[in-house]
Amino acid sequence: MSEARAGHEAGRPENAAAFDANLAFLARWSAPLGLLARAMLAYIFIVEGVGKIGHYADVAGYMAAHGVDQRLLPLVILTELGGGLLVLAGFKTRWAAIALFGFCLLTALFFHMDADQTIQFQKNVAMAGGFLTLAIYGPGGWSADGLLKRGG
Repeated sequence: MSEARAGHEAGRPENAAAFDANLAFLARWSAPLGLLARAMLAYIFIVEGVGKIGHYADVAGYMAAHGVDQRLLPLVILTELGGGLLVLAGFKTRWAAIALFGFCLLTALFFHMDADQTIQFQKNVAMAGGFLTLAIYGPGGWSADGLLKRGG
């Protein structure tokens, strides 16, 4: 009896070997998926950092209206744009992820505590969790950190 036929008779579908119940493919694809994940996390910070440069006065006013010293705006831009680019490249990734983890939590607390900001608050907490995970596990093989680790 063929293996496929035996598997079917045992109550397993014929393509049981093709079904990856343990998601082992993630390990095989971890390097490119890590790059994709970093790009997805970094995207909003790169866009927002550039946007803050273009709308500097407006952003400074928004910060002041929320009780945040507008002199911190250059640091905000550096954190968002610089941190986002570092995460995207996978260079000094754990440090950048820790900085963006803190940034997300502070942004949630300073700007998204009102009742009409619930989704924004939750989004920032979720992104902070993503950055904490990145800080713990690192950037993966397709990264500048990974290349430097391999000595390339």
